[in-house]
Amino acid sequence: MKIETKRLILRKLEETDVERMFLLDSDPEVMKYIGVPVLTEPNESLNVIRMIQKQYEDNGTGRLAVIEKETGLFIGWSGLKLLTEEINGYKNVLDLGYRYLPESWGKGYAMEAAKASLDLGFIDMKADVIYAHAHCENKGSNHILTKLGFEKTGEFKEPDGICNWYELKRNNYLP
Repeated sequence: MKIETKRLILRKLEETDVERMFLLDSDPEVMKYIGVPVLTEPNESLNVIRMIQKQYEDNGTGRLAVIEKETGLFIGWSGLKLLTEEINGYKNVLDLGYRYLPESWGKGYAMEAAKASLDLGFIDMKADVIYAHAHCENKGSNHILTKLGFEKTGEFKEPDGICNWYELKRNNYLP
């Protein structure tokens, strides 16, 4: 699977992405609101990539590598995954997520890739609703979700704080 936008390519994660994935997973600023510790070994990022590859096989969907067309560099990941473990009382629903290297922040890449992911979910996968969540203190992520048209429908407690819960229904989505 490969999705192209104006400035980005979204594709399945590959083991060759491990070096840049580790840059992402080991950055304290990136991981600040994730609720998991920063990774300390590249091999840990390889395990994350393999876990996501298994999600492609098992669930037909998973987070995608985001490649900047201009440089050909992996700048983060975005996309839909099937929540197979319960979060906020929800399970077996599509969840939009994303994570980017700091040098890519503020350039509109998260919006661009998220829109492509939502098109995939609503148009190709025929989803009726897509969910997302963000730590309440993560202003950037909450702003993006609101700008995409997600509606905050609640909050839930995580070990690292309170998260906002969002949903976007197909009939409210403007491609």
